[in-house]
Amino acid sequence: MEKTPDFKGLKAVYVNCTLKRSPRVSHTRGLIDVSLNIMKSEGVDTDIIRFEDYNVAPGVYPDMTDYGWDKDEWPKLFKKIIDADILIIGTPIWLGEQSSVARKLIERLYSMSGKMNQKGQYIYYGKAGGCIITGNEDGAKHCAMGLLYSLQHLGYSIPPQSDCGWLGAIGPGPSYLDEGSGGRENDFTNRNTTFMTYNLLHLAHMLKNQGGYPSYGNSRKEWDSGTRWNFENPEYR
Repeated sequence: MEKTPDFKGLKAVYVNCTLKRSPRVSHTRGLIDVSLNIMKSEGVDTDIIRFEDYNVAPGVYPDMTDYGWDKDEWPKLFKKIIDADILIIGTPIWLGEQSSVARKLIERLYSMSGKMNQKGQYIYYGKAGGCIITGNEDGAKHCAMGLLYSLQHLGYSIPPQSDCGWLGAIGPGPSYLDEGSGGRENDFTNRNTTFMTYNLLHLAHMLKNQGGYPSYGNSRKEWDSGTRWNFENPEYR
């Protein structure tokens, strides 16, 4: 029997991209809590950001007050995100797509992607990412595809089964937390949420224990200083 891993010392941050501001009920938060409870039970340090509660400007620069916006709370939120080993994005589905709030989050994550870690790699290297989707219309896999692609492109590592979700009947009907929806009792959702959470924990644990990715072959700092490792343009005749 495998030894039970010790996940204490890991940090996870959930960003809820509901369109609703607190204290309105968020069904996405309801499914986030399933994963969150597992994290807490494993001794993981957790935090939740409801993105819409903050005055975050749109844009692809680190601080949009430098570009005409009166206020931008993104730099403060970024510190919480970058301090975590795991990032999980939660979003509802609207018109088959992730919410506009989730898209803004991705754009602001992108705004920091030029920063580098101590190895000279891009700043998100060595961190694990996943997503949680809820809604009353089709599109869970489509939304997960877009979010997980974006995260890996920025530098996050994506484990197997790194998304989960719950969809009610297509069209008007009960949402995840509504009485009689069946959301909280759905075995498929509960299983996938559990697997996603543990896969993220395993990957983050492995990455942290080995100090992230080796910088051989992927350091922007080294590339800019002239190192090319085994890169060479082939000759064509």
